[in-house]
Amino acid sequence: MKIKDIPKDDRPYERCQREGPEHLSDEELLSIIIRTGSKESNSLDLASSILRLNYPKDGILGLMQLNLEELTSVKGIGKVKGIQLLCVGELSRRIWNRKARSARERTMVFKEPGAVAEYYQEDMRHLEQETFYIMLFNTKQVLIRDILLSKGTVNSAPASPREIFVEALRHQAVSLILVHNHPSGDPEPSSQDVCLTRQVYTAGELVGIRLLDHVVVGEHSYVSMKERGLI
Repeated sequence: MKIKDIPKDDRPYERCQREGPEHLSDEELLSIIIRTGSKESNSLDLASSILRLNYPKDGILGLMQLNLEELTSVKGIGKVKGIQLLCVGELSRRIWNRKARSARERTMVFKEPGAVAEYYQEDMRHLEQETFYIMLFNTKQVLIRDILLSKGTVNSAPASPREIFVEALRHQAVSLILVHNHPSGDPEPSSQDVCLTRQVYTAGELVGIRLLDHVVVGEHSYVSMKERGLI
């Protein structure tokens, strides 16, 4: 059955316009984004097929975990539609993460490494590559902002003291914390992690922007360079 063969009042687009998107099912919402079907399947059928790709997981949450190859394995989903769906998943993930992070910011104090790890853990634990953040603080150790400095490979996220202090000076920070993840799940610092930490600490003492800690985040644990006595 084609979408045009469905009674007009029951079509996803018309229902959304009449009742609002909150009244649509996951399949109906996704079918509106897909827009058109194929010769064999209408957009609702394609949406159902996509949501079943991660069965028995929650289909709509699974959308954020699918890659382009998996999406285009559904007959009727080409590269263009696949990329559009990837962007929808990523947009949803960012909205959710930023909303959750904003709520955490209002209640969290970052004086302990556990609080820093908690702030990033949920965002980082599913990542397949290292990401490197810097947290910038004012004189009262209130977070000015955190900045994603780099994304790397499965075991490296290159960052340099110069890049770090360019951002710190730009935002008039007086102290900072470095944070990065280990996709392996093991937060044990590498020799490169320790070397970078010491370089940033030394440079920070010279320019008057103190490095408070470097926290390495793993699957369900973390390592604080400060607690290890490495700074």
